[in-house]
Amino acid sequence: MLDVCLLGCGGMMPLPRRWLTALMTRYNGSSLLIDCGEGTQVAIKEKGWSFKPIDTICFTHFHGDHISGLPGLLLTMGNADRTEPLTLIGPKGLERVVNALRVIAPELPFPIQYVELSKPEEVLEQNGYKITAFRVNHNVVCYGYTLEILRKGKFSVENAQKYQIPQKFWNPLQKGETITDKDQIYTPDMVLGPDRKGIKITYTTDTRPTESISRNAAGSDLFICEGMYGGKEKEAKAREYKHMTFTEAATLAEQAKAGELWLTHYSPSLAWPDEFLPEARAIFPKTFLGKDGKSVELNFEE
Repeated sequence: MLDVCLLGCGGMMPLPRRWLTALMTRYNGSSLLIDCGEGTQVAIKEKGWSFKPIDTICFTHFHGDHISGLPGLLLTMGNADRTEPLTLIGPKGLERVVNALRVIAPELPFPIQYVELSKPEEVLEQNGYKITAFRVNHNVVCYGYTLEILRKGKFSVENAQKYQIPQKFWNPLQKGETITDKDQIYTPDMVLGPDRKGIKITYTTDTRPTESISRNAAGSDLFICEGMYGGKEKEAKAREYKHMTFTEAATLAEQAKAGELWLTHYSPSLAWPDEFLPEARAIFPKTFLGKDGKSVELNFEE
């Protein structure tokens, strides 16, 4: 089970009832953030979730509406007597940017580990997540993220007995370990069926439509994508500032055959996003408006 909450869906500046960009996920006792705009920790409090399990924060890029909430969040974590390491993932230059922000949070009781991205696409393993960071097309270096919870095949007692595997090795084999017992080697494929469908979400903001987005979002249960501008009449402005319209996001979701599309990162001028929803749904029917605190619980298929 994966909990997903869109903490903030605003771009550029916070508005009443619209915090700046942030997404939070919870899985197996661990919490992950993507972006940390101003007001993120207030949004977490409003949701009723906790700061303490956050052990990874991924940053799409270093514009203020995506990272300006970090110093306050770090201070809150420190004041809660956190001692566990915190991993920060983002484009090259991440450590320099964070250290500049930490002028107001210079002493923390926990270490920060930095993972700086430099390639067009990078895959990381973190606390049960397979994280794929992929470069998109904004006016600064910017990444989208796909989070996957992979699921191994079912354990076959019949196969374990057929190969006469001692029962004490069943559990480690089920976890993917290879066992050597004297002159005998037992491998997971001897007792596991084919991999089962896991859970996959993709998150991207501040970009023009790119092949990297549709490819990495392919088959996502949930695709969260910027809809900076509502109508098609804003396409020229979207191209100029390297953003997207609702219909462009919907086209990506259709190409990716995603389960659902949530629109986010609205322009401050987009006061009534619901007016433009029918146009997007004409392209991708399962398009929904993001809003602060919007959440879903994604479960494995049986």
